[in-house]
Amino acid sequence: MLAALAPAIAAGTPIIGLEPACLLTLRDEFPAILPGADASALAAHAQLFEEFVASERSAGRFALPLAAMPGRTALLHGHCHQKAFGTAGAAAKALQLIPELAVETFDSTCCGMAGSFGLEAEHYEMSMKIGELGVLPKMRAASPETLLAACGTSCRHQIAEGAGRQARHIVRILDEASEEPLSRTAGEGGARREAMGE
Repeated sequence: MLAALAPAIAAGTPIIGLEPACLLTLRDEFPAILPGADASALAAHAQLFEEFVASERSAGRFALPLAAMPGRTALLHGHCHQKAFGTAGAAAKALQLIPELAVETFDSTCCGMAGSFGLEAEHYEMSMKIGELGVLPKMRAASPETLLAACGTSCRHQIAEGAGRQARHIVRILDEASEEPLSRTAGEGGARREAMGE
């Protein structure tokens, strides 16, 4: 991976990711396992989508035309890696770019899925108990009109399984508000991803 990304890093290109557990590995585990200048450079260039949006907006280079969502609320669950690295606030700020959308965050434990932990038969019951400590009741209690948001793939699956609700990645919600949403032109793949809440 270091060799494959070296030209982009040398050119100063940000390395953008959507899944917190994957992207933040480039900042944490890579420099620890492969110490050196290359891994450090990769870590310095690795950004979650919401961090990229924040940095580009601050530099005056991000101006996505977004339609207002008057009277709508987005309820955002922060992934454990976002909480650990202090990036959950950036996800909320990205959603706040949508005019008239109220963005609500809440303190919570892990959703309980923890990667593949909750998918394993021997951990399923424990996974659900963890989810019931905060995330699942909060998502379940949200009004049907509330946009449920979660950046973690495992979080979205846990919310679907344990709360019977579909949470979506913030990118999908921003896409919905954009003047030319990709979801309208994504064809069958887009329809499949929409069904998965991704």
